[in-house]
Amino acid sequence: MIWRMTLGELSAQLASRAVSAREATLQQLERIDAVEPKIHAFLRVDREGALAMADAADARIQAGRRRGPLDGVPLALKDAFNQLGTETTAGSKILRGYVSPYDATAVARLKDAGAVLLGKLNMDEFAMGSSTEHSAFGPTHNPWDLSRTPGGSSGGSSAAVAARACFGALGTDTGGSIRQPASHCGVVGLKPTYGRVSRYGVVAYASSLDQVGPLARTVADCALILQAIAGPDPRDATSAARAVPDFGAGLNQGVAGLTLGVPSEYFVPGMDPEVERAVRAAVETYEALGARVVPVSLPHTRYALSCYYLLATAEASSNLARYDGVKFGQRAAGAQSVGEMVARTRAEGFGPEVKRRIVLGTYALSAGYYDAYTLRAQKVRTLIRRDFDQVFERVDALLTPTAPTPAFLLGERAPPLQRYLGDVFTLSCNLAGIPGLSVPCGFTHAGLPVGMQLLGKPWDEAGLLRLAAAYERENDLSARIPGAVA
Repeated sequence: MIWRMTLGELSAQLASRAVSAREATLQQLERIDAVEPKIHAFLRVDREGALAMADAADARIQAGRRRGPLDGVPLALKDAFNQLGTETTAGSKILRGYVSPYDATAVARLKDAGAVLLGKLNMDEFAMGSSTEHSAFGPTHNPWDLSRTPGGSSGGSSAAVAARACFGALGTDTGGSIRQPASHCGVVGLKPTYGRVSRYGVVAYASSLDQVGPLARTVADCALILQAIAGPDPRDATSAARAVPDFGAGLNQGVAGLTLGVPSEYFVPGMDPEVERAVRAAVETYEALGARVVPVSLPHTRYALSCYYLLATAEASSNLARYDGVKFGQRAAGAQSVGEMVARTRAEGFGPEVKRRIVLGTYALSAGYYDAYTLRAQKVRTLIRRDFDQVFERVDALLTPTAPTPAFLLGERAPPLQRYLGDVFTLSCNLAGIPGLSVPCGFTHAGLPVGMQLLGKPWDEAGLLRLAAAYERENDLSARIPGAVA
């Protein structure tokens, strides 16, 4: 079965012409048909467009003009990415019916690389959530246990990759939205350094925190996708004018002589003991491979949660003001004035979690409260970044759990603040703008995946991939297929 291959294995088969892109795409579409009734990872599947892309890839490969390792490989996109001629909703009713007139830069680069784009993947509305339950179009289910969340907000992306419904996917990460679902679904997810990948054409949540990255089954697969989408973009003022290294060049170098820091603040009371055991075992694996592991401290980590939820919601309040029923997307019918139309459109179009965050962010930005909340949070953000700068003078990378628990039950009643605590290990990475990667490191007794997080120096995605690849060679879990979709 082609769909059982990793991205790298399929790429080699395509290059040797042992498999055609059309064959791979047809099998992938059949796989989607088989698993979608169970997991609901896709919001829309572009069968006709995907097959046309596959045929074009086959023609290039036959003519000896293959564009690279992604040419002919079926991938999918989180629905936060604009794709020319395709509906883009960001999981929200307010954008239902909006058909994008252009490609996001990351999408355009995948097309330039020859990738076959299968369709759009489910997500928490405007990327606000950690379970994909906040999608206006229904939740996605975890392929390892259909009663549980796949994580979020890139839950559709992680579930589709885990269920072998695509060979890789793009996600976005504002406070852990690539890494946390990667952990819950047993796949690899990478949030690059802020500025490494263009955000142009990505529906914004919090512009100083959002970052685009790949999810895939293996570390090498992640490196191939990152290679295609990374690099400066004149249409995104926040993208960095830095050369893009060969992310796959060091994957086989090993870790002997490297120093890993284990922050005490990331092992907290209340963390699931099976998660802690799996991550502690990963530490021992690195030591056995020749890495030096030392305890470190990031003292301002305890302020990251409150800092993040002030800054992210403040930026969301500003970004989401554009959705007013005037320019695009849904418009409430029957309004007697512009003011009434805007108010009703937002009331009908935004879900409760988005409304909650807009209200919080608007309050934090309001006169009389900006200095007390938003400005103070910006200062705390600087302290969090300094913690990382100081620690990275002594270590090459940090090793932590990705999430404090395995995937929780869908529909599980919990106050919003308790749910926000699920991102406690991933938020600091976004506040500091550094790269972070989640790689599977084991399973609970109930068969739920556990993820280990590696945090690196700015622009050192290659170093994180090297570390993750070394661990993966010792504990390769990528061949295991989730039982619910086997």
